[in-house]
Amino acid sequence: MSPNEEKRAELTRAAEERRAALAASSGPGATSDGHKVPLLANVGGPADVPAAVEAGAEGVGLFRTEFLFLDDSTKAPSEEKQADAYRQVLEAFPEGRVVVRVLDAGADKPLDFLTPSDEPNPALGVRGLRTLLDHPDVLRTQLTALAKAAEGLPVYLEVMAPMVADRLDAKAFADACREAGLQAKFGAMVEIPSAALRARSILQEVEFLSLGTNDLAQYTFAADRQVGAVSRLQDPWQPALLDLVAASAEAAQAEGKSCGVCGEAASDPLLACVLTGLGVTSLSMGAASIPYVRATLAKHTLAQCERAASAARAADTAEDARRAAQAVLSGE
Repeated sequence: MSPNEEKRAELTRAAEERRAALAASSGPGATSDGHKVPLLANVGGPADVPAAVEAGAEGVGLFRTEFLFLDDSTKAPSEEKQADAYRQVLEAFPEGRVVVRVLDAGADKPLDFLTPSDEPNPALGVRGLRTLLDHPDVLRTQLTALAKAAEGLPVYLEVMAPMVADRLDAKAFADACREAGLQAKFGAMVEIPSAALRARSILQEVEFLSLGTNDLAQYTFAADRQVGAVSRLQDPWQPALLDLVAASAEAAQAEGKSCGVCGEAASDPLLACVLTGLGVTSLSMGAASIPYVRATLAKHTLAQCERAASAARAADTAEDARRAAQAVLSGE
């Protein structure tokens, strides 16, 4: 049934108000009472930079470097090719923050020259940092290329490793960065529950954490992110996942370090408020989501976000968590 004239007028007004709010949304991300929440962009390479800049991204929170390697799965790109691509992204954000994830190969991103083809369960095997530690020459070349790309640029470069499981992993990565002469902050992605549970230990070796909520959900719920039959367990509103986010953020705060989110969870404006309330210090997402997240954050105080986060964690299902957070933020 088509909406009547009154309903159509109401929908039109709502759409116009939304467009006006987005048009007025600019500047750094922050809550209504001035608590800063940097809004960063997820990019796969230089081609994604214009959209990020246009959306007002304050930097890059996840530079997925594997796209450079997927062009030719039989060999790694040269140091020169890598350095050129990295520099194009770094140059776009002078005085901004650019967080680069080193090669995340394996599982759903196989590379012929790196990843074994006979693993019974690649998602639980040699992937991410594990692959790079097995091929130190590939890691060394990438880190050296990043060092060359950043040379002389006024950018805040941060480099992080995927699939960090414990302090030993974090130390191995930080040592490799230092050996390559990389002048940057070294960080670890929290994608495995052990990393969230032992975040303070990991932070003895690195300077920041970044939560990849997609993989963190996959490993928390034993739910393959590529299998539709278990998709409800991939919902970032799952309270158990929010608990792990909170544990990571609390650990970072205790150590005086930062903890961002770069998974899909950050692109949901309502969930962005909850993540802020959990203590997350930055949010990174696809460029198109940045104005919506910025506008939503600007409507709420930090205290409201904290109450919404507590309400969501007190729920037992993802649906109830979302509903509880919405009720707090809407004043119901």
